[in-house]
Amino acid sequence: MNTFTTQEKLKHLFSLPVIVAALGYFVDIYDLLLFGIVRVPSLETLGVDVNVAGSTILNYQMIGLLLGGIIWGIFGDKKGRLSVLFGSILVYSLANIACGFLPHFPQEHIVEIYAALRFIAGIGLAGELGAGITLVSESLPKELRAIGTSIVAGFGLLGAVVAQLTVELAGDWTIAYFVGGGLGLLLLFLRIGVVESGIYKDIQEKSDVQKGNFLLFFNNWNRFVKYIKCIAIGLPTWFCIGILAVMGNQFAPAFGIDSIDPGKAIMWAYIGISAGDFASGFISHALKSRKKAIFYMMLFTIIGVVLMLFGGTKSENMYYFYCTWLGLGTGYWAMFVTVGAEQFGTNIRSTAATTIPNMVRGLLPVMLISFDYLKIGNGVIVAAAIVGFVVFAIGIYATLTVPETHNIDLDFVE
Repeated sequence: MNTFTTQEKLKHLFSLPVIVAALGYFVDIYDLLLFGIVRVPSLETLGVDVNVAGSTILNYQMIGLLLGGIIWGIFGDKKGRLSVLFGSILVYSLANIACGFLPHFPQEHIVEIYAALRFIAGIGLAGELGAGITLVSESLPKELRAIGTSIVAGFGLLGAVVAQLTVELAGDWTIAYFVGGGLGLLLLFLRIGVVESGIYKDIQEKSDVQKGNFLLFFNNWNRFVKYIKCIAIGLPTWFCIGILAVMGNQFAPAFGIDSIDPGKAIMWAYIGISAGDFASGFISHALKSRKKAIFYMMLFTIIGVVLMLFGGTKSENMYYFYCTWLGLGTGYWAMFVTVGAEQFGTNIRSTAATTIPNMVRGLLPVMLISFDYLKIGNGVIVAAAIVGFVVFAIGIYATLTVPETHNIDLDFVE
């Protein structure tokens, strides 16, 4: 194992690939969560039903993420990590700028137009994290990978906080969309100086290596099981965000609270997630285990969910406190994506790192449909508890049984 001086560590951890990946993920999260933050005011302004249209549009965005994850993942393995970093940010930046013009579109078809734009944005947003994590993982020494990816995710997730503050300061949801799109276009210029991963360059011209073949995840049983387990590990993160934070306004009557602002719930959750992501890399580094870090943080999250739902949440601020708690626990997101990247060879690593988190995001509609169905006869608290029990049970099993990847070398192919 290599040892590094403090100066050498800082040089690696604040190299251009890490900085650019962190800034890219910052803009990505800003734009990804922006609809959840402006869902209520934007749909009220457009004169449509918030609950019905909001779920529909969110589902279209998440389906876009699912499809985009496959498209950009394959592209990243066939054409290189940098191609995705440039292409994906261009797509979602333009889609978000278009969302700012929604009040000027034909209002009789506004829900369909909004859904289509969020679908396109979802496709673009799908590529950012996987390509960034893959590039950083392959660029850093193995001893510093966990800390490097946690810096990317920890800083990047602050984008949700800035998105909420932008909406509050601007006072107009359309301006928030313009800001998000503009930030993305500005970031394109910063990426010009980033170089391709050396590990990827070694296989780039090898015609005998299958690069970006999505079917490789399904034609080998052990590889398929690893892939499914990597997806399962991330499910609790989007249960907490997609149901307990984004749909926070639906829990207000059940708790006897006047109102819960989903935008603030998302903001406080992501403050926690950002802190948790910074911590997760150091926890993994100290424990010398990705699995232990994720497992302990998952247990911490479960305690927070139980207290939120059954511990007597009686005020809006208490609800936001628990959102922060859940965010801190689900801050294992950085480790989860890193584990997905480390499980597979260089020729399909971008496909894995990009599709795995987006499969999790793409499964949010399944959780939302289950939640909506269960709440009819059971109420929102019991419905959330049932969905939460299922996703955490699956997540814990996957975490405990997936192969450990701490300090493994990434210079291999499938």
